[in-house]
Amino acid sequence: MNEDPPSGVVVVDKPRGPTSHDVVMRVRASLDTRRAGHAGTLDPMATGVLVVAVGEATKLVPWLTAHDKGYEATIALGVETDTLDADGRELRRVEPGAALREALATARGLGPARLLGAALEQERARTRQVPPGYSAIRFEGERSFVRARRGETPELAPRDVRVRRLDVVGWTLDPPSVSVSLDVDKGYYVRSLARDLAAALGTVGHLTSLRRTRSGCFTAEEALALGTTADKLRESLQPLATAAARALPCLRLTGDGATDARHGRPVSIGTKTRGPQAWLSPEGDLVAIGEVDDDGRGRILRGFTSSSSSHPARP
Repeated sequence: MNEDPPSGVVVVDKPRGPTSHDVVMRVRASLDTRRAGHAGTLDPMATGVLVVAVGEATKLVPWLTAHDKGYEATIALGVETDTLDADGRELRRVEPGAALREALATARGLGPARLLGAALEQERARTRQVPPGYSAIRFEGERSFVRARRGETPELAPRDVRVRRLDVVGWTLDPPSVSVSLDVDKGYYVRSLARDLAAALGTVGHLTSLRRTRSGCFTAEEALALGTTADKLRESLQPLATAAARALPCLRLTGDGATDARHGRPVSIGTKTRGPQAWLSPEGDLVAIGEVDDDGRGRILRGFTSSSSSHPARP
């Protein structure tokens, strides 16, 4: 008897070097499935939390990527690269000013606050950010990084962003660098932070390290190494209902409501809670992602097959 196709969510600790797609391909090969995708790209240089959805869980990706993320990063000051990280080609050097070097050399206790206070407050208050030229954003019908590789300089429009927390956790004098910890909303580029924070300090900069510590509710503490065995990967797959309950509010349907949802019919919910919700069957299986209109009727946003196994979740 053949095993059911795997479905669920697994958190991988991406190492430095492979692309996010490389990680997904490794998971596909290990689990012998073609249906897998990631929830939020990490650059090759970056490490840390990569949420991988397998099987029916790939339908959850839009909601798994909608949450804020946590990072730890180190910014080298005085050197600019074309990609704004250590994998890029050096473009120019701007010697950090004497005031910056002196502050780094003499920083004790509240030193970082004196040195970086204004620059940090500027970044904490940021609501619009210009993405890096080397990004997957489409510019005039083409990926921006494709144009950048041809030597062009795409003028990308600023995007809405939100910085929830930004703290300095370390600094060095030789070479000059600043290490930060931050929580940001979806769409924020830490490589752009390296550019903008360095500019506020009167110099240029680029990332030398970047680690994602959290993606929504998924954390580095639960992440598996990329070389984890297939059996361990399969055992670690979080069932659909469990993953959905971590990412979204949950509502347990009646038996009739679950049947209606599985057939794509409007569902009588009896609540006016707004926004996407994970709808569970009385047995705790994920039936659909839905939302409720002003009249309390539920509309299906994405349905899930009844054959996809899931353990009961606790809404």
